[in-house]
Amino acid sequence: MADSETLSLVRQAARGDRAAIDDLLTRHRGQLKRMVAVRMDPRLAARLDPSDIVQEVLAEAARSVPADLEYDPGRFYLWLRQIAWDRLSHIHRHHVRTAKRSVAREADLGAGYLPDESVMTLANCIMADGTGPSRWAIREEVRRRVRTALADLPAADREVLVLRYLEQLSTRETAALLGLSESAVKSRQLRAIQRLERMLGDLRKDDQP
Repeated sequence: MADSETLSLVRQAARGDRAAIDDLLTRHRGQLKRMVAVRMDPRLAARLDPSDIVQEVLAEAARSVPADLEYDPGRFYLWLRQIAWDRLSHIHRHHVRTAKRSVAREADLGAGYLPDESVMTLANCIMADGTGPSRWAIREEVRRRVRTALADLPAADREVLVLRYLEQLSTRETAALLGLSESAVKSRQLRAIQRLERMLGDLRKDDQP
């Protein structure tokens, strides 16, 4: 939850205070960059730096902060994230779906696409116990099986894991973004973790010396 200083800055920004807007955008730069990096196709990352996308997003956001955020300051980052999501989706459509700049394989953000690095990071977050998952990333077969296990989760449960572990959103932010109650987010998160641990349990055994 935002602290009192952040709440005050959001209210000032919603009233057009430029200094408050600049301060808020600076505070959220790192979190926004993490979101972009988590979702970006690595072949696009070879051509575009997440920082460049974030800079475009911040420039757009600086032009106008919605007045209604004054009454719900907790939505500020989610508003900022939506701008980043729209921008990233546009880039994916332009470079991936139209095969521009030699990027040939289709990757649709709307289908819950995650690059391999993010898939393995998520698996490591769920399964981390110091017994081997950090070595998984070098094994193509394990990457395939981890991606299959994630794909077998209900889409909403998988997205809860991505938002909580990779984007590091709070339970409250995740609930607001997905239109769920906080208790529903916690329930989905626990259920997804338990199911993923069962599905990947054999991988952990195989990775033992």
